Amino acid sequence: MKKTFREKAIIKFTTIAKRHKRLHYPCLIMLSAILGGYYAVRHFMTNTKRYASVAFVVGFFMSSCSFSFAVFAERTSFTKAHDVYGEIVGDSDISLAVEFERVPTEQILLEDDDLEEEFDIESGAEGIDTYTIDDILESQDAYAAENGGQGDLEEDYEFDESDWRLVLINKQHPIPEGYSFDFGTIKGNMKCDARIIEDLLLMMQAAKDEGINLEICSPYRDLNRQEFLFNKKIKIYMGQGMSYMEAYKLASQTVTVPGASEHQIGLALDIFCDTYKYLDEGFGETEAGIWLAEHSSEYGFTLRYPKSKEYITSIEYEPWHFRYVGREAASVMQEEEICLEEFWDKYL
Repeated sequence: MKKTFREKAIIKFTTIAKRHKRLHYPCLIMLSAILGGYYAVRHFMTNTKRYASVAFVVGFFMSSCSFSFAVFAERTSFTKAHDVYGEIVGDSDISLAVEFERVPTEQILLEDDDLEEEFDIESGAEGIDTYTIDDILESQDAYAAENGGQGDLEEDYEFDESDWRLVLINKQHPIPEGYSFDFGTIKGNMKCDARIIEDLLLMMQAAKDEGINLEICSPYRDLNRQEFLFNKKIKIYMGQGMSYMEAYKLASQTVTVPGASEHQIGLALDIFCDTYKYLDEGFGETEAGIWLAEHSSEYGFTLRYPKSKEYITSIEYEPWHFRYVGREAASVMQEEEICLEEFWDKYL
């Protein structure tokens, strides 16, 4: 009868071990290794279909996790990125806001939504239009500060979640489908919701009366612009060696996810001044930044992403980013030192 490979191996190494006592243990080790490999190969050969199925499932799962989100986002140009993001982080309301690992400011390339490389805003890089208070007032023929006036705050004012001024836009609450508003022109190509222009001009005039010359940039931004900024930020971080998801998560702390930006609904704008033309944390220490933090609520604006609220807003501190919410809500938010998410959780 023909001997099997296993039998031949046993006979061969047993014979060698008997003839050479010094090789007893080496032969035993070699025989164990050979027989172990033999049984392993035999096991896989008799279960080929089973292991092929497992390998296929694992390979499909890994490829889906690695590439499907990126391909989807690229094909849709991020128009539904907030939906995918919501599935990743889970549905959340105020108490369950997403917490990202905080990254030191110096490790983040840029704090500004619009400025993807450090530059003086005056230079006009990236095609950003900026206008001073004098430029803006010149274009507003109907404006007269002395005839404006804010009126008194209503006592016992009841907040309504349907109030256009209080619409909550963030990663968990994207822009409602069909949301619309009438555009108003600030100056040149700069537009915003027409209903906020009067209070914006009043605020800028009040600052000027105190020797502070505010300048604004990047009020309304359309979806294409937001996608460009977000996509570019991701590419910058991926260029530093991050994976797509790592870059996406970090980018979303400094540039709002497309479809979830307040700039897209014309209620947010970025503000700096003639003496400090950078949109970064340093603006918060300037005279203009301090004045805005203290007085913007008097004109219906709120510092949208305040310091120490990042765990709620999921956006880094932005002392230049202001959002119109109306004087009643802004006054409450200022007095109680709460952000819009907290305001909604408490009053709406």
